[in-house]
Amino acid sequence: MAAKRPMPQPKPDIALFALGGTIAMTTGDAPGVVPSLSGESLVQAVPALAEHARLRVRSFRQLPGSHLSYADLEALVVAIERAVAEGARGVVVTQGTDSIEESAFILDRLLALDAPVVVTGAMRNPVQSGADGPANLLAAVQVAASEQARGMGCLVVFNERIHAARFVRKAHTSNPGAFDTPLAGPLGWVAEGRVRIVLRPESVPPLPPCDEIREAPVALLTMSLGDGPELVRALAGQGFAGLVMAGAGAGHVSPPLAEALGELASRMPVVLASRIAYGEVLRDTYGYPGSEIDLLKRGLLHAGWLDPLKAKALLALCLRYGLRNADQLHARFAPWGGGYLG
Repeated sequence: MAAKRPMPQPKPDIALFALGGTIAMTTGDAPGVVPSLSGESLVQAVPALAEHARLRVRSFRQLPGSHLSYADLEALVVAIERAVAEGARGVVVTQGTDSIEESAFILDRLLALDAPVVVTGAMRNPVQSGADGPANLLAAVQVAASEQARGMGCLVVFNERIHAARFVRKAHTSNPGAFDTPLAGPLGWVAEGRVRIVLRPESVPPLPPCDEIREAPVALLTMSLGDGPELVRALAGQGFAGLVMAGAGAGHVSPPLAEALGELASRMPVVLASRIAYGEVLRDTYGYPGSEIDLLKRGLLHAGWLDPLKAKALLALCLRYGLRNADQLHARFAPWGGGYLG
């Protein structure tokens, strides 16, 4: 008697939110490409998607990655939560690569879902030879549909590698392999349509819901040779609610800049990050004026291993969601190895 073949499993429902970006760009009347393709057009270009999922497609925005705002992403969070509540097994977001490392981290900090949320895009637009958008979209859907990706927070899938949103960085301006995870490496990969997860990041609770979101601009400055205190002092009267200082090396600045940062830290939250891709801000190694010991004693908030862009995103979200006192900010940066340490 012949063995019975296993019954085919129903294809999972995957919600696809298209936000624009290079993956959706084509030529128009003006020079260069602009975002113009709908989410439906992206799906039609990849017939193999139908083998893996039933897609619910929504053209949510049609913007370059650099044009997205916190308000856009907060609206996307609401739409994602609704899609999952209505039965979506997973979520894929396509967007411009300029801001993927920030937007994916923001989604990670705002969503409390077991369903996979996967962000992808393209480095080569559809009119270029070797466009990578279709392959990235297919891999992203495969990850979003997989059981292995559940409960891992927001993920970024690019070039068949799976990255945690909390660590991923864009490391090249134009190469299809532009995304990297300097501190921890990729969580896994996609091979022949199979999703391989070999590392699982520790769960970090998202920010609590907020009924009234308030605007809270956060500045980001990067330390470079010869910098003085002028820019930091100018920030005080420009309507900013906080500052991230990307220090040199392990979190270092010049003595005049250190003095200005300490003055500003008495008026608003100032986060100390590092401009270096690998490693974290130190705590207690260097003791000269402008060192990490000096700056933390002056009241700066330690970013831990968050890079400057993610430190800015986390600080901005905290302030937008009303988490403004020292204890609240410390609690939100502590899981990343940071907080108030001075």
